[in-house]
Amino acid sequence: MKITRIGLDLAKNVFQVHGVDEHGKAVLRRQVPRGKVLVFFASLEPCRIGMEACSGAHHWARALSKQGHDVRLIAAQFVRPYRKNDKDKNDQNDAEAICEAVGRPNMRFVPIKSVEQQAVLGLHRVRQLRVTERTALVNQIRGLLAEYGIVVAQGIARIRRELPGILEDAENGLPDLARELFAELQTKLSDLDQQVSEHDRRIDRLASQSEAAQRLMQLDGIGAMTATAIVASVGNGHCFKNGRQFAAWLGLTPRQHSSGGKTRLGGISKRGDVYLRTLLIHGSRSSLLRTANRHDAKSRWVETIKARRHHNVAACALAAKHARIIWAMLARDQEYRRPA
Repeated sequence: MKITRIGLDLAKNVFQVHGVDEHGKAVLRRQVPRGKVLVFFASLEPCRIGMEACSGAHHWARALSKQGHDVRLIAAQFVRPYRKNDKDKNDQNDAEAICEAVGRPNMRFVPIKSVEQQAVLGLHRVRQLRVTERTALVNQIRGLLAEYGIVVAQGIARIRRELPGILEDAENGLPDLARELFAELQTKLSDLDQQVSEHDRRIDRLASQSEAAQRLMQLDGIGAMTATAIVASVGNGHCFKNGRQFAAWLGLTPRQHSSGGKTRLGGISKRGDVYLRTLLIHGSRSSLLRTANRHDAKSRWVETIKARRHHNVAACALAAKHARIIWAMLARDQEYRRPA
């Protein structure tokens, strides 16, 4: 029995394995407990293993690659069309669909991330969570203050500036219990500010230690946060054929609905990594503040878009151009050449 291709459906405790031979005939169907996965694959000859890019997939990909197997990660939406019956979804059908998808010659795979890349992305996710918690906390403080007739304008800075005075004002009608609660919320807000600031300092240190991130930061609108997130997500960019593929992966290219030789392009597809796309678009917004006073080709190009389209359209267009430039800098290991 010569197994050439395996589909591995990951789970919490029991993994489903589906293997085929060189003729595509199923020769292996079995369940393997989590603790025996590495032992089971160590007993097999090196073959191609396909997995969905889900939680824990990068860990198992690294571990199985060390045993000599050719491990490929596939996005879940690319596996679904190969499932024989969507109404009968189970682990065995999922493993069979993964096995079929990993054997397709035109399939796009997810690059396997190293532990260092996952650590950097973990830092970004934790910071993002703290920012979300801080925003929710500020909204709660504003909502509770409004119940007592105290209205504070939107913005974290307004709450930081006005909340201490509200707590010290003895004539605003706040009961003692409410003052204690708002004092606790103020302490919580200060703690979140400190945590976010500490994460920012860690990201700055990571950017200063990464040569690729330093090169990306030469581009307008790219700071330490965007540079470290992109380097940790795509590495050297060799998983993309060109810059347009990278921009499409970020969801910055137009969505197509073309048929019969007639091309129809809509808004951006918004696929891929929302976090990276958000960082690039916000960086482009900051760049747009300075393009009016510049006379290089890129600035003139984006100014013509601003003149005939909405400001947000120009920001997305500039973000897509920056994505292509970023791919060229990473894939070709080049410095940023500023336009004349």
